[in-house]
Amino acid sequence: MKEKQQDALRMEQDRIFVIMEEIDRKAAKWKANSTEVGSDALQIRKTFWEDVTVNFDEADDVAETFTSIKQQAALLSERERTQSQMVKQLKTLSQLRFSPYFGRVDFKEEGLSQAEKIYIGIASLMDQQEENFLIYDWRAPISGLYYDYSPGHAQYETDTETIQGEMELKRQFVIKAGKIKAMFEAGVTIGDEMLQEVLGNHADNQMKTIVATIQKEQNEIIRNDSSSLVVVQGAAGSGKTSAAMQRVAYLLYKYRKIISSENIMLFSPNPLFNSYVATVLPELGEENMQQATFLEYLLSRFGAEYELEDPFAQMEFLLAAEKDESYQERVEGIRFKASLEFKELLDQYEQKLSRETLVFKSLILKKRTIISKQEIAEFYDSLDKGIAIPNRVQLVKEWLIKELKKKAKAEKSQQWVENEIQFLEKEDYLEAFKQSQKHQAEAEDTFHDYDMEAKWLSELVVKRRFKPLFQAVKKLKFIHYNAIFIDFFKEASVQAEGAPDNWRSICDRTIHTLKAKYISYEDATPFLYLQDLVEGRKSNSSIRHVFIDEAQDYTPFQFAYIKNLFPYSKMTLLGDINQAIYSGPTGAPSIFADAMLDFGEKETYKLTKTYRSTKQIVEFTRQLIEEGNLIDPFHRIGPKPVIVNHADDANHMERTEEIISVLKNNGHKNIAIICKTAAESKEAFESIKKAHAARLIEKGTLTFENGVNVVPSYLAKGIEFDAVIIFDSSSYTRNEERKLFYTACTRAMHELYILSRGELSPLLANVDPQLFQIM
Repeated sequence: MKEKQQDALRMEQDRIFVIMEEIDRKAAKWKANSTEVGSDALQIRKTFWEDVTVNFDEADDVAETFTSIKQQAALLSERERTQSQMVKQLKTLSQLRFSPYFGRVDFKEEGLSQAEKIYIGIASLMDQQEENFLIYDWRAPISGLYYDYSPGHAQYETDTETIQGEMELKRQFVIKAGKIKAMFEAGVTIGDEMLQEVLGNHADNQMKTIVATIQKEQNEIIRNDSSSLVVVQGAAGSGKTSAAMQRVAYLLYKYRKIISSENIMLFSPNPLFNSYVATVLPELGEENMQQATFLEYLLSRFGAEYELEDPFAQMEFLLAAEKDESYQERVEGIRFKASLEFKELLDQYEQKLSRETLVFKSLILKKRTIISKQEIAEFYDSLDKGIAIPNRVQLVKEWLIKELKKKAKAEKSQQWVENEIQFLEKEDYLEAFKQSQKHQAEAEDTFHDYDMEAKWLSELVVKRRFKPLFQAVKKLKFIHYNAIFIDFFKEASVQAEGAPDNWRSICDRTIHTLKAKYISYEDATPFLYLQDLVEGRKSNSSIRHVFIDEAQDYTPFQFAYIKNLFPYSKMTLLGDINQAIYSGPTGAPSIFADAMLDFGEKETYKLTKTYRSTKQIVEFTRQLIEEGNLIDPFHRIGPKPVIVNHADDANHMERTEEIISVLKNNGHKNIAIICKTAAESKEAFESIKKAHAARLIEKGTLTFENGVNVVPSYLAKGIEFDAVIIFDSSSYTRNEERKLFYTACTRAMHELYILSRGELSPLLANVDPQLFQIM
């Protein structure tokens, strides 16, 4: 048997050498073509204006010049686009040369006498005649056999039919630099040996592609292209985010003639996460999709007029604030403002607005009211109330632009214009002289040069002064949304159904912050929703698929708003109710409540097997949460979690530094010191950096790097580390913080240390003592 395995290994290695020769041949061809195309593009850029006919003497000549420039630009663009595609092909070939494929299945289709050997990698490769596949792309329909079946009866779906047959062999490879490092005969979907090989590696500063180890349940998520809504409830480390990124790659592959990366949007939990996943799609030969945090979207809408609280500041308040009456009041406010009942209040308020006058702002020029808010309100009131509010607003905008043009014309003769002319730049006077000369050359009736220059200069001054007003009107800045939102809370405080008992007090507090031009995070989405009710929805029809990671931290109101933003999009929501760190402290409803998931045809997946952490870490962490027994650990062995209890601060820091040294000596390159809050993170960082090179992760941190990272608990979401040190578990005391504590602990892949500066956290009380060791 061993001799037979050696023969199979030699045969497979010989095939890899053949594949590498074909890759080298193709690469040489692509490189030569790329060099030629690049030279063409360079030559076109150098001779661009030499090859363009430029003539502005007559109207026909101008049209001919424009056409000539357009044709030359199109030719240059085509050459540069072709070169870019060739560079992309060369990069893919380079990846294939390093690791051509990871799987093989021998599949005998029904009706055929011989099985086809199907090799599966990150991209397709054809033979020299371009007739047969040497490697199949992992996203090809036939590649589904590798993920979904064991040897025996198997089938796969094409666009037109189901192909059935018999899988005679399933083999898995670990190939590096063209050499087979490991080869497994697989009797299950993905052999445990291969998973051990991949999962036993150290964490990296960026997520890597793991298409070789996609599990059957993950493959179902990746290839589901029929459901309008895909919901993935997955345990920590179950591969949710990996499946999401590979789902994006699959959609781009299957629908490459219909959608591109520009048609896909990912809402991620924080800017650091964007950096963490940035290399996954490029490694799979695809361009990155649009990525943003929900906060970044909010900020793009609010601009600089308001100070907007971010979700991290809200989280800091919930974690660190004194638990007094005002704290409880805000918690109840956050909970209610997250609900669809609160959204219904805004919908009812829109009906009131449709019958009444909006609140407007006056248009001011040089501290003078040009058009008063009363005038704007009078024009708005004169419009038919049967017209929808957004349409009336557009009519007001058009009227204001006409009025501003009249006002601008009248302002040219004002004394302030003549005064400002005296302070213009030299270049403005030179341009005025040119304009006067041009006018005299074209006009039969001429003015004196001085009169013409003065006329042009006055127009320049007025135009510059009025430009911000025109821009403000076009952006509908004449609507006083802050006042309208305040009025809403005045109305709602009297008649809100389903609101908490202290709702009037909550409304008063909200009005106070709004008057200070401060928008609490829980008010941000409702504020923009009200704005869209007035202006019309800001929907985006170009986005075809929306992915939301850490979806458990979004509120029902936010989901309803996102649905309005992308009305024609399919959605994929990924999350873990056990990691609901934002909704956890407030008791806000989860995305997994069926009542608010009305997005059309829905498919829900539950991933209970976790691969990130060792079996010892998973068995420990799953006892921190309810129904943790449903989480199934992958059988990868490591040391038990360690609990270190120190009441003395100096001793605590000393032991922390010692543990970091131990973890480094164990070969861990990526170590996280996870603290509860930002303040605690800064404190720990200042002490640790004296003994170890460390990096402080803050809410504005954009990139993730290897080494010792000190990070607040809520910023560690979605990221994994070789080893984790919970800086002070004694600070997690309330049951509402259980999910946050669980999230922090589950970041560890290989080793977990839990330190305490005081009494052990009560959240550890029910953990079996056999599952950890005391130091």
